[in-house]
Amino acid sequence: MMRYCNRLFLVGMLLLAGCTKTTPVEEVSVKSSGIALDESDVTDLSTAWPGWRGPQQNGIAPDQELPTQWNETTNIIWRTDIPGRGHSSPIVVDDLVLLATADDQSQQQMVMALNRADGTVRWESVVHEGGFPSPRELHKKGTNANGTVLCDGDHIYAVFFNSGKIIATALDLEGKQLWQQELGAFNSKFGYAPSPLLYKSFVIIAADNRGGGYIAALDRKSGKIAWRIARPAISTYSSPVVADVGGRDQLLISGCDQVASYDPSTGKLNWSTPCLAEATCGTIVTTKDRIFASGGYPKRETVCLSADGKLLWSDKTKIYEPSMLVDGSQLYGITDDGIAYCWSTETGDVLWKNRMRGSFSASPILCNGLIYVSNLLGDTFVFEANANGYQEVAINKLGDDCYASPAVSDGQLFLRIGKQSDGKRQEELVCIGQVSVPAE
Repeated sequence: MMRYCNRLFLVGMLLLAGCTKTTPVEEVSVKSSGIALDESDVTDLSTAWPGWRGPQQNGIAPDQELPTQWNETTNIIWRTDIPGRGHSSPIVVDDLVLLATADDQSQQQMVMALNRADGTVRWESVVHEGGFPSPRELHKKGTNANGTVLCDGDHIYAVFFNSGKIIATALDLEGKQLWQQELGAFNSKFGYAPSPLLYKSFVIIAADNRGGGYIAALDRKSGKIAWRIARPAISTYSSPVVADVGGRDQLLISGCDQVASYDPSTGKLNWSTPCLAEATCGTIVTTKDRIFASGGYPKRETVCLSADGKLLWSDKTKIYEPSMLVDGSQLYGITDDGIAYCWSTETGDVLWKNRMRGSFSASPILCNGLIYVSNLLGDTFVFEANANGYQEVAINKLGDDCYASPAVSDGQLFLRIGKQSDGKRQEELVCIGQVSVPAE
């Protein structure tokens, strides 16, 4: 009996060791790679929606006339079935709408391109076949296509967790693979979530995980690693952002019990400030001289930092999955359980809060002074970005769920939703726009 118990104990320890296996991160410097940042400008994508959180990476769309009301039969331009599942939000560049998805049954991770005018599928490009993580490596709400794809006007970049690694792939606008690059090992607790970001000649990708986290910058044209830095061995899920704060470009990311700032051209650490929590999901938002972040698990905190990382104020509120918005002197956030908050960016005082129905995973966007955000029931709330109180404009029902965040371009809103039919869930991409009613 003692031998049997010892054997069970040994097996348990081996399983535990397997779950927490660490993989040393081999750091790469710009000097050793020989790949320096090219300062030449990229294509002007200010009127497109080229990646996660839009053209400014902050959820703010250029002012345009967006519809505020729609339903299953009103202001729907087109709707197209999407195979598989994914929380990848749509992006829009020129006449293409792009998104990632994953078919668990066939074990295919793919990028899809739809015709922006009518929603017809232009092409589907399978990036990986096989190599999917086990179900225990994913959160029950997660998918094998969580990250939003990125487009620089010429190339499309997709990042997937596959075969125990994080792998980036570049496609041309016809879906042809140009290059593929392994970034490093990934020991998954709940899956992979971050989206890539564009910074001049680099594509920057975060991969925080309990086996040994890292951030890497790849050369857009060749896919070669320009720099890679190690991060703590902690599972956390936020996407990085590059913002001009304090008069310099800073690569900012939350999680690992800190907010950290790096030089996006080299990966060199500028500063890190202990705050927030072990795990965060939201992407940082900024003004010219302030940085705002929220989370997480297991602690709860929303913070405001100066441009050099000094803690200016803190609030014990957690905005975990959705990212926040900052508009002038107000900071907005919607908690996972559906409470909308408005803070003063200067003092951290709560100007108002309002309970909305349902739970939320999607991040809000701001356009024309209005905030749009969808809950997990398929309701999209439209309300004013207003310091004086919650002023609701509309609640629009479409589908049965919505995990992904919207994209905006040329007066149209693009939503990825789920619908239940005969006990089965089908994802759709829907283009919402103002449809004129013919005169009688």
